Amino acid sequence: MTAENVASTAPLFAAPDISRTVLADGTLRLASREPLGQFGVNVVSWIRQWADVDPGVWLAAERTPQGDWAPLTYGRAASSIESVGQALLDRGLSKDRPLVILSENSLGHLLVALAAMGVGIPVVPVSVAYSTQSADRSRLKLIDDLVQPGAVYVEDAEKYSPATDALGSRPLILSRHGGPDDHLLSVLEDVKPTRAAHAAHEAVNGDTTAKIMFTSGSTGTPKGVITTHRMLVANQQMLAQVWPFLTRERPTLVDWLPWSHTFGGNHNVNLVLAHGGTLYIDQGRPTESQFATSLANYKDVAQTVSFNVPAGYSRLVPALERDAELATTFFSRMRLFFSAAAGLTPALKDRMQELSLAYRGESLPVTASWGTTETAPAATEAHFESDDSGCIGVPIPGAELKLVPAETQRYEIRIRGPLVTPGYFKRPDLTKQAFDDEGFYCPGDLVSFVDDDDPNRGLVFRGRIAEEFKLTSGTFVQVAAVRTALLSASPLLSDAVITGENHEFVGAIVWLNSAECRALDITADESDGRVLAGKAIRQRLGATLRALNADKGSASRIVRLLIAAEPPSLDAGEITDKGYINQRAVLKNRADLVARIHEEMPDDLIIIPT
Repeated sequence: MTAENVASTAPLFAAPDISRTVLADGTLRLASREPLGQFGVNVVSWIRQWADVDPGVWLAAERTPQGDWAPLTYGRAASSIESVGQALLDRGLSKDRPLVILSENSLGHLLVALAAMGVGIPVVPVSVAYSTQSADRSRLKLIDDLVQPGAVYVEDAEKYSPATDALGSRPLILSRHGGPDDHLLSVLEDVKPTRAAHAAHEAVNGDTTAKIMFTSGSTGTPKGVITTHRMLVANQQMLAQVWPFLTRERPTLVDWLPWSHTFGGNHNVNLVLAHGGTLYIDQGRPTESQFATSLANYKDVAQTVSFNVPAGYSRLVPALERDAELATTFFSRMRLFFSAAAGLTPALKDRMQELSLAYRGESLPVTASWGTTETAPAATEAHFESDDSGCIGVPIPGAELKLVPAETQRYEIRIRGPLVTPGYFKRPDLTKQAFDDEGFYCPGDLVSFVDDDDPNRGLVFRGRIAEEFKLTSGTFVQVAAVRTALLSASPLLSDAVITGENHEFVGAIVWLNSAECRALDITADESDGRVLAGKAIRQRLGATLRALNADKGSASRIVRLLIAAEPPSLDAGEITDKGYINQRAVLKNRADLVARIHEEMPDDLIIIPT
């Protein structure tokens, strides 16, 4: 039994009402005039609430090997997490002996995480890529050494055996066979709860650590972000106030975003829990080999909200355009599209809205937000229609922004409020560096106003301070703006890294969007080791550069492109498992390609404006 929507006519958005204060030094303060409403004590209270209301509603579901959906109801979840919580306490786990999770998104992962959090045991969900795609598992070992877990939950003993071998003798809890039966999650679910578990649950409050979330490393080495129950429950109250339809329509999601990251694990999972919705676990990914799995799920289950990253939408849109059956189901209950991590290109946004108009009968909103692992994560939301595809919205109730003037009419964005982390696990040095003297968290991101005269029209993300550079002429290059303009100029490109620091001109290392290349029946059939480019692609991208560079100054004009044949490397820190590119890591690891782009005489595979 899935969650049923009550009223599809419920309003989507609350109108923004933003106050802006200008200080003597030019610093701005932004906040919503709507006060933050009351919120719960801990994450597990949502499970108990909905189990009392309707225990048979599906909380989550995953595919069986036979292809059916296996559900987890709110009633079973409430009962199981009490039993598993008791079993974890019996094994000596505590606030000082966390639970590390090595698992894909799964019902077992969800149950054991909720059980641990429900009795005050911090959960450490580790990126699957650190266990299965990494050659040396160095990041996994770093996390283990720092956390010193009391036990490790393993979804698949065989698949994760190299990872558990790397961790040594940590006690294991297994989802499937591969060890003693008393280590199986199904056995733990039969443990009878005692007063100890009840007392441990009652002691969980807003200050209790729910998770230690390791950052993706897109701007450096992963850090353990202390994530409290207050951060998580407050953030969902903030979202409910700007998305009022959630209080009337239980959300239905089909979601692949990994729970080791804050977008999938905090934003999306908790959105479902807070509103009694249903989460269908999508084992697909927006990759060449796995996207067919996602498409099958999208065709089978009608969602109410679509959460994804630009890489996901760039594969989804061509599929919707060529498959009417898929599009009919996909849009049948859809209320809005939400993209995070990076801005959607205007062209892709337009195509999404054209599709929704054709199949839904209305142009659905394509919205975005801004936040970090340290902010639980939503700090701003575009809870209104915006013509600017880069708009990240306004501060949501309870979030206070400080905007510090930076170069070229932009501001460094800082934030404080109940959604912000108290700091980094066992790293007081990093904690001190991350906050200013007024207690605002400083992520190092840049923004500007959509309209300088009206803060209600929102902010636009303008890049990261750490990524920007100057040419030898002294001209300042805004990397985010240049990258966005390039990706917007051609659907053939899936991602790009901008080059040119200490050089005379701007260039780019790029990767191709295979789905769009196939749609145009063109291939990159010439290779030169680390780079590639077919003749048709060179011609198209050369023409793209010519049009893109028209009337632009040196800081915005891309003079040369080079298409990388090798995908970004996880072990080298070039990319996360969600597809976030680390600009600095790519430039460092591929210095030979950067040098090739900026040689005095370009070789034949360098693409130039034509």
